[in-house]
Amino acid sequence: MFYGLDWIATVPPTVRLANEAFGDARAPVVFGWIVAGHQLGAASAAFFAGAMRTAQGDYLGAFIVAGCTGLVAAVLSLMISRSRGAGPRFAAA
Repeated sequence: MFYGLDWIATVPPTVRLANEAFGDARAPVVFGWIVAGHQLGAASAAFFAGAMRTAQGDYLGAFIVAGCTGLVAAVLSLMISRSRGAGPRFAAA
């Protein structure tokens, strides 16, 4: 439950990471897609948690799925390599 409470604290680092990875010109669009994806994920999670509640009578399954998803995200984030000075990873169009 505390996982969702710190979302506002992730915006400035996400903007900075987008700027570092995609440059000042592309970062706003990339950040917009990140926020849109977050909203779609939140809507899907709320919908499926409600569906699980209707089917099972409680939210236990939804909490277990959310916890496992958070653990997978944590492991995946540890696998991100960070190389300084390499410049943008994508070629300019």
